[in-house]
Amino acid sequence: MIRKEQKIKVAFQGEPGAYSEEAVYSFFRETVNTVGYETLEKVFEVVEKEKVNYDIVPVENSIEGTVRQSYKLFLKFNLRPVREVIHKIKHCLISFPNETLKSVKIVYSHPQALGQCSKFLEKHKYKIIPYYNTAGSIKLIKEKKLKHCAGIASERSARIYGMKILKKGIENNPKNYTRFLIIAKNVETIPTGNDKTSIIFTLKHIPGILFKALRVFAKRNINLTKIESIPIPEKPWEYNFVLEFEGHMRERRIHSALKELKKQVTFLKVIGSYPCGKFSKH
Repeated sequence: MIRKEQKIKVAFQGEPGAYSEEAVYSFFRETVNTVGYETLEKVFEVVEKEKVNYDIVPVENSIEGTVRQSYKLFLKFNLRPVREVIHKIKHCLISFPNETLKSVKIVYSHPQALGQCSKFLEKHKYKIIPYYNTAGSIKLIKEKKLKHCAGIASERSARIYGMKILKKGIENNPKNYTRFLIIAKNVETIPTGNDKTSIIFTLKHIPGILFKALRVFAKRNINLTKIESIPIPEKPWEYNFVLEFEGHMRERRIHSALKELKKQVTFLKVIGSYPCGKFSKH
């Protein structure tokens, strides 16, 4: 259970103003200290070493799909999700106060953000340069004093770095949301009646084996909300399956389904159960 009244530390990937940090504040409000790291792996690592209380990691975008690296890191680290946060992504074009839409020639941002704003970028014929983080691109432009350059990031990024928003809402699709999981070490959630469970498993190469695995859930009337195959790098043409479904692993039917699933698979990791998130209005 997350106690919001405490001043706790939450790690995120990126620079101050990143959407991951925004998602932290959308849930905890201002009752936390946020700490940014360059890579997702480092974010997992600092929680496992208990340097911070929680971290927040993106797992899926409504347009770009699954963030596969996050699920791969759940295999490497023994951490548990404690909450799902669904955050609305609103992209802004940001630069120095003296720049305009016409004076800008080059735009920096994370590759996903650039892709999500492709129509706007093509319309203005900007040159695009991928960067590791949205907020980081604004920091880069500010620190390097890059003329005729802009970045795509959050409105909060402009405030943090003292820059100007040239245009708000430049994304192709206004219904742009990212699912994040707040994760921690040695924390177990209790059923709330509105929960989700995430697992990763591997199957043998046998005809019909995926059908048999999924039937475990169908016959118990467990609603699946996500299924995706993720390649296993060291084993060409072999895959892990990410599965998410409604319910908590402490429920009898979920516990029973997972027990039966173990007989069908060669590997199973229960990432954890957590309360479902609500759509952010921000």
